[in-house]
Amino acid sequence: MRLSRIAAAAAVTAAIALPAVTAPAANAAAPASFAASASCDKSGPYKVHASAVTIRSKASSKSTAVGVLYKSHKFTVHKVTKSGWWVYITDKKTGVKGWVSGVYVYPTVYTCQH
Repeated sequence: MRLSRIAAAAAVTAAIALPAVTAPAANAAAPASFAASASCDKSGPYKVHASAVTIRSKASSKSTAVGVLYKSHKFTVHKVTKSGWWVYITDKKTGVKGWVSGVYVYPTVYTCQH
């Protein structure tokens, strides 16, 4: 699942970057319709993409489990590791703070389809 997200992100990045790289100098300015549609390519709120995820004391699968984040729980994201493998959260229902795997907790990505 992680590889398909990476592949999708790379495809979107390439699709956005390709017209800018290949455009001749006379057509370098983007048309107004393109600028308006670019605003809908955004990240949404983080969601749990599993029935439950273990909350850990450190950003490691070997660290102590401090709780469980269920799919139905709301949570706040405080920070994400540079690699995106770990997300520091607070479970709003239980108040537990800790690290969860970025494989199961990641933002929903919205894209426009024209």
